[in-house]
Amino acid sequence: MKRRAFGWALAAWAMTLVMASCQSTSEIAYIHDAQRNTAVPITGQFTKGIQANDLLSIYVESETPAATVPFNQETNKIAVSDGVVMNPGSTAVSGYLVDNEGDIIFPVLGKVHVLGMTHSELADELQRRLVSGNHILDAKVTVKLMNFRVCVLGDVARPGQIAATGERLTIFEALSMVGDLTIYGQRHNVTVIREENGMRTIGEIDLSSNEVFKSPYYYLHQNDVVYVEPNMKRKKSAERDPMIMTYISSGLSALSVLSSVFYYWVLSRYYSNK
Repeated sequence: MKRRAFGWALAAWAMTLVMASCQSTSEIAYIHDAQRNTAVPITGQFTKGIQANDLLSIYVESETPAATVPFNQETNKIAVSDGVVMNPGSTAVSGYLVDNEGDIIFPVLGKVHVLGMTHSELADELQRRLVSGNHILDAKVTVKLMNFRVCVLGDVARPGQIAATGERLTIFEALSMVGDLTIYGQRHNVTVIREENGMRTIGEIDLSSNEVFKSPYYYLHQNDVVYVEPNMKRKKSAERDPMIMTYISSGLSALSVLSSVFYYWVLSRYYSNK
């Protein structure tokens, strides 16, 4: 009889611990089906090219610095009146804003159509014009995007807008910059909203599969919006009293304490009467 009581007490204690530690067993791992220790070619495209409202940094270099003065914003103050954007409260010019027609006004060269070009293509085109026009025979041009921003919303640790340096940003890099998904964020159907060339597309990406690397949304583009949908557990909890989980957690904790007390009481009675 005493052994049976001892067994029941032990079972109740173990059951309480299991209930208290119980959690969802849904898949939360990233790219769980990707084969490890393998190498595959990168096929994705970093960017679809320069778009309207992109803010570009364009810098011209030469072995004769004086020859670059008319072409660099830092030295050519006249460029300010030719479609160049300046930082508020700053005397330094900060970039060329691409207009709705996809054009910029570049010093001396005038209007240049840049829509759809990659940054390297634009750099090559400007370099070609500078050389062919006998402006700078050894010109070297660097083009960078200055306002690459992506918005990440939903079940992530710190939702908000992030700024990227350069022109390459993967979905995993963006999520790491906002503290990663919460335990309630859906890995299987993350939404990406993209606006390019006058079109808005709404795509879906599965972070749990290695197919993510083939997705056109693996590399994020300028002004993309990433939305992480909450899982069913989060949705259902939102429909209940927001304090219910606190009540359940407190109840389980109290039950655990009581079962432990009962277990040690039975144990002490068992050994004292032995």
